[in-house]
Amino acid sequence: MTAHDHTGENPTEEDCADVLERIVYFLDNELDAADCQAVQHHLDTCHPCLVRYDLQRTVKAVVARSCSETAPADLRERVRVTLRQVQVRITES
Repeated sequence: MTAHDHTGENPTEEDCADVLERIVYFLDNELDAADCQAVQHHLDTCHPCLVRYDLQRTVKAVVARSCSETAPADLRERVRVTLRQVQVRITES
């Protein structure tokens, strides 16, 4: 993937690979200020990486929202029954 931007800078594939490896840490605010600045600059100049960043951010938000929801009681009961059935089958094997 060769990235091209609108500002005249052309990030290399290595630049993109490095940024994409750090995206998760960037999203979780686990980078120092210099690394955050470098990642942000790259995202400002590289549309393909920005798209990947936006996708990662969206997935993270959906997962976080899903983790705070409670499954309906009937679904939880069906899962319990299925788990018991699987345990019985494994035990009988």
